[in-house]
Amino acid sequence: MSLDATLARIDADLPDALDRLMALLRIPSISTDPAYAAQCKQAADWLVADLQGLGIAAESRATPGHPMVVGHVEGDGPHVLFYGHYDVQPVDPLNLWHRDPFDPAIEDTPKGRVIRARGAADDKGQLMSFVEACRAWKAVHGTMPCRITFFFEGEEESGSPSLIPFMEAHKDELKADIALICDTGLFESRVPAIITQLRGLLGEEILLTGPDKDLHSGMYGGAAINPIRVLTKVLANLHDDRCRIQVPHFYDGVPELTPEMQAQWQALNFDHAAFLGDVGLSIPAGEQDRSALEMIWSRPTAEINGIKGGYTGDGFKTVLPSKASAKVSFRLVGQQDPHKIRAHFRSWVQAQLPEDVKVEFHGHGASPAGQMTTTHPAFESARAVLGAEWGHEAAFAGCGGSIPVAGYFKSILGMDSMLVGWGKDDDQIHSPNEKYDVESFHKGIRSWARILDAIR
Repeated sequence: MSLDATLARIDADLPDALDRLMALLRIPSISTDPAYAAQCKQAADWLVADLQGLGIAAESRATPGHPMVVGHVEGDGPHVLFYGHYDVQPVDPLNLWHRDPFDPAIEDTPKGRVIRARGAADDKGQLMSFVEACRAWKAVHGTMPCRITFFFEGEEESGSPSLIPFMEAHKDELKADIALICDTGLFESRVPAIITQLRGLLGEEILLTGPDKDLHSGMYGGAAINPIRVLTKVLANLHDDRCRIQVPHFYDGVPELTPEMQAQWQALNFDHAAFLGDVGLSIPAGEQDRSALEMIWSRPTAEINGIKGGYTGDGFKTVLPSKASAKVSFRLVGQQDPHKIRAHFRSWVQAQLPEDVKVEFHGHGASPAGQMTTTHPAFESARAVLGAEWGHEAAFAGCGGSIPVAGYFKSILGMDSMLVGWGKDDDQIHSPNEKYDVESFHKGIRSWARILDAIR
């Protein structure tokens, strides 16, 4: 039977597919809050039952945290692993939501119909787009298109503490030819993008201590060291005048774009003025010899995410503080080693401190960048068929964010990941009033059917 029959089935079944998604969205599976542990288990059980309804051998697997859902479809052809996560972010601040975040609804907006709920875009709607493609394929063909392993996590939004131990304990069961991940989006909300590189993430918290107590600035100012002054000087030295990061050896392992990738990215005609204008800015502020798209996709960064010290309440207090702290994050690319960068950063900070200032460091995660080798035939096969669905030729693209599971699939299971998603820039993931366009869900299902047809 032809692909057209599967696509027609998807179109006819869309109302029922939306109903199934709504049922999953009603489950408040907030992974970071222990009060919702039962609801996370409920979401995992719901997915297991849905997969079993398709004849898939699926089960919920216990972990020290929330359950993993694992399902298997035997078959001929390539073996793909599809990954998604069923947990969601907290909903705070609740007063900014226009409706109950776990009472999903279809809303008409000036830009089209949207599904409004927490988790609609991140990641339940994306996850279910693949499941629904498999459902339609099974209904038309009687079998699945190839051998498939389904792997759904319940802790992605809370740091995935159980993921690595689970993957290491089940290597043989989870290993496939390639992993498919649906947790990304369209380029500029219109062009299908296959993500081939993800930035890694390193977090560092610096705590400086000067005097052993807060001091009166009239009595001690000038004579006593002020840790806020020291801290701000260190942070100001983090970048030079051209926004190059000054930590020694920071750029070790940073690659240049290939000419082929540069050509693809230039063809996207990225409008950096509109990109910055949407948030009230106008001038790119990073490395002066790089385009805005390079800066957010393929260049490393060092950003100061928070500073604390002294009196910050209403009014004024002339205090010379005992302590000052800052949180600094680094987005990493290529072969940058987060552990080496952490060591170099700490040494660099310590070398700038006066004798009377002590420092403590607290690390917050250290994941390397993910670089996909696009030699697996699935990459070009997927890129070739997505244009027919979206009306724009698909592109191999970068992603400024971090999706650590792609790196773990490479380092633990030895397989590359193809990241394809149907989210849009205005989906408001992690924010109040999260939404997922009905078009994204519908075309996402059709897109997965096209990809499965191309790679089987």
